[in-house]
Amino acid sequence: MAPVLTIATVNVNGIRAAVRRGMDTWIARRTPDVLLLQEVRAPDDVLHGLLDGWHVAHQASEVKGRAGVVVASRLPLSAVRVGLGSDAEDAVDTGRWVEADVELPDGGAVTAVSAYLHSGTVAKPETMTAKYAHLDRVTTRMRELAADDRLAVVAGDVNIAHHEVDIKNWRGNRTAAGFLPRERAYLDTWLDELGYADLGRRFGGEGPGPYTWWSWRGKAFDNDSGWRIDYQLATPALAERAVKVEVDRAETYDARFSDHAPVVATYDL
Repeated sequence: MAPVLTIATVNVNGIRAAVRRGMDTWIARRTPDVLLLQEVRAPDDVLHGLLDGWHVAHQASEVKGRAGVVVASRLPLSAVRVGLGSDAEDAVDTGRWVEADVELPDGGAVTAVSAYLHSGTVAKPETMTAKYAHLDRVTTRMRELAADDRLAVVAGDVNIAHHEVDIKNWRGNRTAAGFLPRERAYLDTWLDELGYADLGRRFGGEGPGPYTWWSWRGKAFDNDSGWRIDYQLATPALAERAVKVEVDRAETYDARFSDHAPVVATYDL
């Protein structure tokens, strides 16, 4: 019988705070096989203590208190690759890319990538320069993964809303980081040229939404004034095995353990 694999991705906005707010309860209810976490902002010893019983691959940020990405799996990890393998990476690029090969019971493997891409700020051009440089390196690696024809998913907080249906107030954000034409073009490349499938959109309908991030401030969550910036992007070989994708939006503002909602995909392998 082919195994069913559940992969969940979420920006936890600080794993210690997320656990205090109830992330463990969500994990116990959801029972994912693989957890892809972003913005964990914790050292190895703290992280392993909070993820006891999991196989863990972690890239911490060299900038204290920032970023940090994790692949945590109930199944063994046969290989771990940290970062994008470029000498051009600066400290601000660390804690943003980790990939691991998850061993399946039938002897196969799924490559799972946890990615936390730069947000950028238009008013600070140097941050946008860093974002585009990092996106170029991401594209190069995604091209390599796609060329291998492997079962792979690149998931996490991309910090880009692809289309107007992916952001509630798209008119007011046309000149804002996260919705600039140059940023959105990277998603065009990944989907149209490299062949990745945006599973959140494939299973989420035509939109608007479902959104995955809402500001902590004001009534953004209550009014569902959000952005869809968290993705599971699957290679064709894995995408054809996806059977369900859900956004675990909390029932109330107070029930959230992060300002992001988990995106959970089920694959029939």
